[in-house]
Amino acid sequence: MKRFESVSGIAAPLMRNNVDTDAIIAARSMEGGKRDLGSVLFTNWRFDLDGNERPDFVLNQPKYRGATFIVGGANFGCGSSRESAVWALAQYGIRAVVAPSFGDIFHENSLQNGLLPIRLDEAVVHRIADALGRSNDAAMTIDLSGNRILVTGLEPISFSIDPERRRALLEAKEDFDLLVEELPAIVEFETAAGIDRPWVGLNR
Repeated sequence: MKRFESVSGIAAPLMRNNVDTDAIIAARSMEGGKRDLGSVLFTNWRFDLDGNERPDFVLNQPKYRGATFIVGGANFGCGSSRESAVWALAQYGIRAVVAPSFGDIFHENSLQNGLLPIRLDEAVVHRIADALGRSNDAAMTIDLSGNRILVTGLEPISFSIDPERRRALLEAKEDFDLLVEELPAIVEFETAAGIDRPWVGLNR
């Protein structure tokens, strides 16, 4: 997992609602144990049947090529529990997705893999997308240390995230790392509980 503090890059507006995990990474793109999932991200939208880029798709447009962020529509990442959808985004280089809402499992998978999902009011998301469309370079900064998004032409936009998830991203820690930190407290609890309730069998 990469540490996420303050990240700047190109933000691509993909303002479609209900972008599901099969659109993000098609099942056929995972056949044969393909490892470079970033190369087949949004494969049915990025490429035609001959493998040529579709020039109208946002990630193929010069202004948004090599994007670091996606600004998306409601219910982004809905559908199956396919964790490889998050892997494909991350391997392409996407560090965060900003949208009004996310599929629940996709949202959890993102946090587990260091991809930052940011929920904002739909009107604010559209305001960001419009600003990106007007700008020359579609640049955006997400400052997780300050919980704010910076876009040219807009006032800083605040967002919220669960404090523990925020700390995990800032410190590049996975759930197991956080659990290990809690081991002394767990042992202390078990010891006290074993004394108070010996019939539970927690004494070591």
